[in-house]
Amino acid sequence: MSKVRRIVLVRHGETEGESSVRFHGATDVALDATGRQQMEKVARELADEPFSTVVASPLQRSWRAAWIVGGGAPVRIESGLREVDFGRWEGLTAEEIKASDPVLYEDWTSGAANFQYPNGESTAAFRGRVECALEGLLALPAHSLLIVAHKGVLRAIAGKLLGSELDKKDADLGLGGVVTLTRKGNGEWYRGTKSSNPPGLEDAA
Repeated sequence: MSKVRRIVLVRHGETEGESSVRFHGATDVALDATGRQQMEKVARELADEPFSTVVASPLQRSWRAAWIVGGGAPVRIESGLREVDFGRWEGLTAEEIKASDPVLYEDWTSGAANFQYPNGESTAAFRGRVECALEGLLALPAHSLLIVAHKGVLRAIAGKLLGSELDKKDADLGLGGVVTLTRKGNGEWYRGTKSSNPPGLEDAA
């Protein structure tokens, strides 16, 4: 069984590409001043959390954020944790997407099975590569992981471990948001904070 007992998921901060309102998946936009401040705030909040490994995607908004939150600790880059490629929706707002692709937008918002972003990635391919990366991380000789990544990636990881994805509008998935997942002794994962961790987890970390 995996030694990993805790995974702290952090969404990167605001970017120069306005990630708060625009769809940036494959586009490699940088953190802006606000985003760096958001990550510094998360770093302070997690300062007492012990992490065996700090993980990020190859996109700079992810790995730079991980370096800040992890206090300068080495960052393990996982290419499989890149955000989904939105294709021709890259850089657009929801309103712009709805206006230019109303039918596809409706399919997407209604949760159509194996949705294919126009000229981009399918949701099935995206989940497959994220789950493959997660499998590799769970095989590491680590007790606790800090994963600083993207909204879609965090939802996919939570979905795999918890059995259902977090809602897109979950407040903890906002820029700079934090979600903690903990594994019970029987291998079952649940969403919980440090105060609700199984006894002995702190020692194991």
